[in-house]
Amino acid sequence: MTFAKEIHTFHSGQPQPKTSSSDTFQSVDPSTAEPVATIYTSTRQQIDDAVASAHAAFPAWSQTPAPKRAAILLRAAALLRERNDALALTETVDTGKAWSETSTVDVVTGADVLEYYAHMVAGGMPGQNTKLRPDAFVLTTHEPLGVCAGIGAWNYPLQIALWKSAPCLAAGNCMVYKPSEVTPLHANTLAQIYVEAGVPPGVFNVIYGDGPSAGVPLVSHPGVAKVSFTGQVSTGSKVAAAAAKDMKGITMELGGKSPVVVLPDADVNEAADIAMAANFFSTGQVCTNGTRVFVPDTMLPAVEQALLKRCREGIRMGLPTKETTNFGPVVSAAHMDKVKSYIDHGKNVDRAQVLYDGAAEAQSKKPTPNGYWVPPVIFTNCNDKMRIVREEIFGPVMCLLPYKVRGRTQEQWLAEVVDRANDTPMGLAAGVVSSDLSLAQDVIRQLHAGITWINTWGESPAEMPVGGWKMSGVGLENGEEGIRAYMRTKSTLVQLGKGAAAGLFAKL
Repeated sequence: MTFAKEIHTFHSGQPQPKTSSSDTFQSVDPSTAEPVATIYTSTRQQIDDAVASAHAAFPAWSQTPAPKRAAILLRAAALLRERNDALALTETVDTGKAWSETSTVDVVTGADVLEYYAHMVAGGMPGQNTKLRPDAFVLTTHEPLGVCAGIGAWNYPLQIALWKSAPCLAAGNCMVYKPSEVTPLHANTLAQIYVEAGVPPGVFNVIYGDGPSAGVPLVSHPGVAKVSFTGQVSTGSKVAAAAAKDMKGITMELGGKSPVVVLPDADVNEAADIAMAANFFSTGQVCTNGTRVFVPDTMLPAVEQALLKRCREGIRMGLPTKETTNFGPVVSAAHMDKVKSYIDHGKNVDRAQVLYDGAAEAQSKKPTPNGYWVPPVIFTNCNDKMRIVREEIFGPVMCLLPYKVRGRTQEQWLAEVVDRANDTPMGLAAGVVSSDLSLAQDVIRQLHAGITWINTWGESPAEMPVGGWKMSGVGLENGEEGIRAYMRTKSTLVQLGKGAAAGLFAKL
């Protein structure tokens, strides 16, 4: 593992224990409910100092030639890959996610994005030269913003920190990063890796605390030019509103209630595999999860049986550090209570039909007595008005929603399922399962979501821009669009020769 037992604010290239106050909180191992580290909440002065450190570093870093910045960031990516296992173990202890996932996904996908943007800027970020007339042209250039704030979520701590800091630093900006107070163990380690790779002191800084104590003063700080936030919709709305007061740029990656649309020609096993991946990866704690699975009435019994088999034979709930485990605890006691309350509501208020309840079946035995265990649940024959169908649960809860195909034309059933899939204020992700790629692409075109998949789920490579529609967010991360969010455009009209303005006003 890679974290210290006591973690302090990090700025000016090093931790700052001398200025810490006595206000602390703990990081807890979700599999045991035992504390693993003490984190010192950043004081207002430390937050000011972190922003000041970033401002002091910005002139030199922004003027560092892009190939040199790229080389430094590539060294950081190499260090991340070299230390993959130790970093992944920290993520597992902090989040409760299975080692089989963190060791193959979390660090890797963060390093991928760092390499992607380093290579992108290595050759420069070309602007445009537009000829207006023989003696005049317009130059368009892209310049860094200054000091940016990054606020991470608790489900993919290191990956999210890299998805925010990689384009930010590659573009020539500096960052003050606040990890979630629920999973903070990665942040100082990443900061130290950046310094070891050659990132100058002050370019990447870390503050700690919850929203009111650290998030609010960071977002409202006059020295911050942009805010990138990942989290739930309600919090994101507040962050965006606070940033808007000072006309700060924002990127908001928020929640979803995403649909998986299984078309009548889909293979049953393919549909079941995708539904499992869209719901139970990371114990259901993924913002893009496809928790509303629309299934043709003609296929529902077969899909149900395929899902039952996979839940009973394929979900291995256990200690997250064991290599055979693929389903760990949820992240915290508070979140466990929240998810369980939704499950109870689904059973007793929505009166949804329980197809599978892991607490009574294959996942009935808790791996530890005090861990935050929530076995998987599948509700079937759900309708669109149920609370478990309408609201983001962020846990291992799948809802099967049948749509009527028997006795109807394709035009009829397709219009219905598309309308139902779009009937949500959120629009983060969506997917289609079909053997007919032409039809699948037509359905994808009609779905109101920013991230979509056909015959797969969840993969999000560095080259793929990701961002939500509607209440699921503003702006994009990754891809070419991702780095544009950390740059501002400057247009310059150049007049060749003299006398262009001579007598201009007198002619009016």
